[in-house]
Amino acid sequence: MVNFDYQNPTRIIFGKDTENETGRLASGYAEKVLLHYGGGSIKKTGLYDRVTASLKDAGLEVFELSGVKPNPRLSLVREGIKICREKQIDLILAVGGGSVIDSAKAIGVGADYDGDVWDFYTGKAEPQGSTPVATILTIPAAGSESSQGSVITNEDGGLKRPCNSLYMYPVFSILNPELAYTLPEYQIACGTTDIMAHMIERYFTNVKNVELTDRLLEGAMRNIIHHAPRLLQDSKNYATWAEVMWTGTVAHNNMLDTGRIGDWGSHDIEHELSGMYDIAHGAGLAIIIPAWMKYVHNHDLNRFVQFATLVWSAEMDFNEPAKTALEGIYRLEAHFKRMGMKTRLSEVGITADTYEAMADKATDGDTKTLGNFVKLDKAALMEIFSLAE
Repeated sequence: MVNFDYQNPTRIIFGKDTENETGRLASGYAEKVLLHYGGGSIKKTGLYDRVTASLKDAGLEVFELSGVKPNPRLSLVREGIKICREKQIDLILAVGGGSVIDSAKAIGVGADYDGDVWDFYTGKAEPQGSTPVATILTIPAAGSESSQGSVITNEDGGLKRPCNSLYMYPVFSILNPELAYTLPEYQIACGTTDIMAHMIERYFTNVKNVELTDRLLEGAMRNIIHHAPRLLQDSKNYATWAEVMWTGTVAHNNMLDTGRIGDWGSHDIEHELSGMYDIAHGAGLAIIIPAWMKYVHNHDLNRFVQFATLVWSAEMDFNEPAKTALEGIYRLEAHFKRMGMKTRLSEVGITADTYEAMADKATDGDTKTLGNFVKLDKAALMEIFSLAE
């Protein structure tokens, strides 16, 4: 186990009708609120009306910025920064899923910075402060509601890049499982895939003696494997959504990182898929992660055997442990298919003629590597794309 410094300042308010507490909670931080959201879904469900009424009942002045898309765009972030500065916004309230929350975080750190917010996503600068951000989660997936990360897409070049900063933790997040009842099956599948991916990225580590977080990760992965398919049968089951929503939050609030170094190569590879093709993040992960596993599994066969036996209950083949390791990968792939996800690049229209361009962008012209479990150069990415064909 390696040294770690763990903190998570985000206050979580979990349960039924908790969105009605928005105004009371926000009034502790603000007089002027920027309400940030996507399209019309929160208006159709009545959530918009409940939230705005709660804010106004608390005496807060509300400004709005809608239009967040999946793979949130830099241009809208810049628009939000302008509003924050002109209206002297005290709190940014993100109502939606990971894309809305990531966009709000970018606006928050950008409003506190004299330069271009994209500097934070290219590593040219680091945030030194932020307008506070709060969230009301409607799509369990990204874990952004209590994480220190944000991912933004720059339309100029189709570049999708992450930024991580302690200033990006939301001050509070409201999690009501009922708000996910109206999600379509595809969003359920993409969201639960993203949750699984966050745990897989942490699970495959070269750090030894991390048994506590191994067991926590295995239990949380089994929880998603058990509950996610049930949402496709009954999307209005509160108990099931509560399990999935809370697992999604815990999967990415850094508690399961403690003492270990995760991989994150698959996430970085997927960013090139969604940056270039604008596919859902979860959809790209369902394709890349099994291919990555097939490429790297011999690096630490024992860990892949552990994944197969303790997460998927695969029977151990003591004579040929590699078979057991591969069985775990096949079962993960089967789970994604069961959820309705595609697991091949060709199935989502991504063809071999773009592999090199994606690999080149991901590695900055083969000048850097991705991942920690196994360092991946451009040639390795080309192999992974081939395995994902």
